[in-house]
Amino acid sequence: MATATQTAGPEPVEEGTARRAPRPARPKRTFRPRTLVITAVAWLLAALFLAPYLEMIVTALRPAEELRDRTYLPDKLHWSNFIDVWKESSLGDNLQVTLLISGGATLLVLLVSLPAAYYTARMRFKGRKWFLLLVLVTQMFQPTALLVGLYREFHQLDMLNSVWTLILTNAAFNLAFAVWILTAYIGSIPAELEEAAMVDGTSRFGAMIKVTLPLALPGVVTAVIFTFITSWNEFVMGLTLSTEPDKQPLTVGINNFIGAYTVQWNYLFAASVVAIVPVIILFAFIERHVVSGLTAGSVK
Repeated sequence: MATATQTAGPEPVEEGTARRAPRPARPKRTFRPRTLVITAVAWLLAALFLAPYLEMIVTALRPAEELRDRTYLPDKLHWSNFIDVWKESSLGDNLQVTLLISGGATLLVLLVSLPAAYYTARMRFKGRKWFLLLVLVTQMFQPTALLVGLYREFHQLDMLNSVWTLILTNAAFNLAFAVWILTAYIGSIPAELEEAAMVDGTSRFGAMIKVTLPLALPGVVTAVIFTFITSWNEFVMGLTLSTEPDKQPLTVGINNFIGAYTVQWNYLFAASVVAIVPVIILFAFIERHVVSGLTAGSVK
C-alpha cells in the first residue's frame, strides 16, 4: 500500500509567544601585533616577579644536604622543614606577636586618623594648610633617625620588650600617611550628602558614620593595607625595642636563622614562606578596593 509523503510545514506559533531572534554571530578575535607584544611583555614581567618567590619555595623544601647543589629542583621534597622550623624556634610566638602589632597598629591608626581626616576635610580652620604640610613633612623622618631617642624614652618608662611599645611606634609612623590620604578622599565626597542626612534628623556624627564612611571605604582600605603591611615588615624597631626572642616580631625571628658563620637557608626560606601567607590572604580579601583607593581624592 503506497503512502503519500507530506512535506512538514512550519510549526504553528501559539498566541502570545514570540519567535526567538537568531543569535548574532560572534565576531572573530583578531590579535594585533601590538597586543601580542604587550601580552608577552606582561607575562615576562610576571615571571620575573614570581621567580624569587618560586625559588624561595623550592629552597624551603630542600633537604640540608642538597642546599649547595646546582640542580634547580631537589631530588626529594622535605615538607618536614616547615614542621622543624615551627618546633625548633620561636616562630609561632613571633608570628603571634607580629599579628598583634600589625592589627593593633592598624586599628589605632584608624581610630585616630578618621576623625582627624574628617575634621580637616570638612572644616576650613586657620592654619589648615600648615597642618597638612606638617603631616606630609613627618613622612620624611626615618625610624632609624629617632631610634636612640625612642629607646631611651621607652627604657625610662620601663616599656621595653612590650607589644604595646611596638604598636605605638608603628602606629605613630603610619598615622601621617593615613591622615593625608583620608583627608584627600573625604574631601572628594560632596558635603551635600551629609547635609541632606542632617536635614532628615541625623547628627553630624551619624552622617559621618552612615554616609561618609561607606563612601570613603576605598580610602580606608588603602590606609589599612599600607599600615598593616608596613607594620608587618618593620624590622629596626622590633630589633631594638624588643630583645627577648619570644617577644620579637616575625621579621626579627626570621633573622635569627642567619648565624655568624652559617645560614640555615632551608629554615630561613621556610619561615619566609610562612611570613608572606597572611599578607597574601589580606590582599585576596580586599584586592578589589585597592586600585580605587590608590586614586583616592585625585578627581573631584
